[in-house]
Amino acid sequence: MVVSCKLIASTVITVSMFPVVFLVCAVFQYGRTVIPPGIEQPLKMRLYQTILISVLLWGYVLEKLGLYSRVNFLRFALQGFLPSTDSSLLIQNKKFDEVPVRIYQSKTQTARKQKAVVFFHGGAGVYGSIDLFERIMRHIAKEGDSLVVSVGYGLGPENPYPNQYAECLKATVHFLKHTEDYHVDASHVILAGESIGANFATRVCQLLVDRKDLPKVHAQVLICPALQGMDLDLPSYQQNARVPLLWRDMIAYLCCLFFNEKTSLVSEIVEGCHVPPEMRLKYRKWVNGDLIPEKFKVRGYKPRDPASYKFKPEVYEEMKQLLEVTASPLFAEDAIISKLPQACILTCEFDVLRDDGLLYKKRLEDNGVPVKWTHLETGVHGVLTLFGYGILCLPASKQMGHNFAKFVKNL
Repeated sequence: MVVSCKLIASTVITVSMFPVVFLVCAVFQYGRTVIPPGIEQPLKMRLYQTILISVLLWGYVLEKLGLYSRVNFLRFALQGFLPSTDSSLLIQNKKFDEVPVRIYQSKTQTARKQKAVVFFHGGAGVYGSIDLFERIMRHIAKEGDSLVVSVGYGLGPENPYPNQYAECLKATVHFLKHTEDYHVDASHVILAGESIGANFATRVCQLLVDRKDLPKVHAQVLICPALQGMDLDLPSYQQNARVPLLWRDMIAYLCCLFFNEKTSLVSEIVEGCHVPPEMRLKYRKWVNGDLIPEKFKVRGYKPRDPASYKFKPEVYEEMKQLLEVTASPLFAEDAIISKLPQACILTCEFDVLRDDGLLYKKRLEDNGVPVKWTHLETGVHGVLTLFGYGILCLPASKQMGHNFAKFVKNL
């Protein structure tokens, strides 16, 4: 009853504040947001950016009023809505080793065993859900000619790090042990994810490479992956620092929420104060703007002087989990990387995380792992969540959904 009253109160306040807050946020985003030449549908992008900033501001205000936490309001506002039923698919909600999952499969049975996709949704580990990615999951099940398992791992900070990784691993292991129950070919199971979900898929693949008791993962699909928390000065971070829908400061902000640390650390994380000098030197061979192809630096990139980094031990103590190989799977050793399955990596030009994908692509290829790479020249981070939303959808959303399904179908 108390929760319901709070929700009603927050809804009333939100509605009454809407015109003022929306106007303030619209002015703010026009002053702060950069829409580079080449980005598609710029007016629509400005609208989405204004809505996102408004949601963040409302969440802050409601939390200060003691009505609603900012994280819960973010989840509520960005939940999306479910499409109508699909008569061609059997959709079931289950639990794999106590982890919620949703299974999508064709109602038309064949003698041939299916391939399967285990998918981890995005949302920085603090929002997002199975429901938010419902449309693209249905699309992959039908157009990718596969069974799809969408994993509903617990969100932080209530579900503390690294529980998300443990839950994604548990759900995957359970499925690999029970593929026969779903008429799935155990040698054709694909792990996939978007944003932090791609981070989870990457790490789960790494953790499974030496498991002798399980079938080998057939492939990995990494969509706009977030793979390292050390360097927020890579070319894509500089170029897209204020580009919708995920800007550089927001990466640090969401990391603080995920690890349940104070958000006052944002500017220090962006400046790299959380990284010990010896760690920066150690991982420079894998995380370095010099490793990014020159064609991705033409929009402007200024290599940072190493002497400008000011390490703060107290910030490291607060955020050291961000630099663990669990949260930064780009730091895994070559002995692990070389055993990984073939990969499909999808990146977007106007995405701060673009270079994480490019750096991992290089690491995989350097270690002899086949990689199919697709780059969306007009895409921004988060476009996959808009797939199937009609007029709200972006051309890059459709392209990404098509490329995702095509890769799965051709495996």
